[in-house]
Amino acid sequence: MKLWKRILPILVLALALPAVSSALDLPKIVSTDWLEKNGSDPAIRIVDIRKPEEFKAGHVPNAINLFYGSWAVKRNNLDNQLPEDEDLLDLVMSVGIDKATLVVIMGKVDTTTDQVNATRVAWTLRYAGVAQVGVLDGGFNKWSADKKPVSTEVKKVDAAKGKVSPNRQFLASKGDVTAKLGKAIIVDTRLPEFFFGIAKIPIVAREGRIPQSVNLPSPWIFTKDGTFRTREDLEAMAAGVVGKDKTAEIITFCDTGRLCSAGWYALSEILGYQNVKVYDGSTQEWAADATAPMVKYSWK
Repeated sequence: MKLWKRILPILVLALALPAVSSALDLPKIVSTDWLEKNGSDPAIRIVDIRKPEEFKAGHVPNAINLFYGSWAVKRNNLDNQLPEDEDLLDLVMSVGIDKATLVVIMGKVDTTTDQVNATRVAWTLRYAGVAQVGVLDGGFNKWSADKKPVSTEVKKVDAAKGKVSPNRQFLASKGDVTAKLGKAIIVDTRLPEFFFGIAKIPIVAREGRIPQSVNLPSPWIFTKDGTFRTREDLEAMAAGVVGKDKTAEIITFCDTGRLCSAGWYALSEILGYQNVKVYDGSTQEWAADATAPMVKYSWK
């Protein structure tokens, strides 16, 4: 009994003290220096989304390879769609990722498509319920240019023991967009010629854009070397298009839901807009419906 009386004050004091967390603060834009310093931390999962042959030729140490095509599938005749929830959650957990894992996405940045593949996977992981996701700035291109260490070792990982569950606040359907016309800020992230309606890609049925949308092209988020523009530049670009209200409801779209992920990432993850969604079906789905209104030959 005397021993218990001695221990009790210590327990009370311990419970009163704030919890100390050893978790890293994962940046949304991950520099090569940060990843070199922290990449061996067991709390971090580095996911390389390049093709397997590129990964095997050399990659960031401790990275695992899960090619982009694993994350975006063709469903309902639409390209670059989320896998079914069950399939996505199985995929995420199979490579040792749960909601508490810190995930760094990296690929190559040779083209705009390469650049937005990383943000698309980041968005997919956030949708899957992963709380902290970052993108390696400049991808493997910058890692190599900065003469960082390269490995050819294939890392084996165990399945995650924690949980993940879909976070639907990041996803908008065609019905959501229809209901939000004139209410939410609808952001077309394609280049101006697509926004204006003088160009389209073959898999999109009609030229033009969703009515009342504004234009913030995703390719402009990156510099010529595939790195993100400065936060100051991104903040100014966003404010000039969607305004400064960080609580405004925003829906981004493009042709297939891939390009607009970069707009989503810049607005939601980097700049802190709190209510940003991706319309996954995007113009491919919208334009296929002959009754869905589209606008062209106008900037308004």
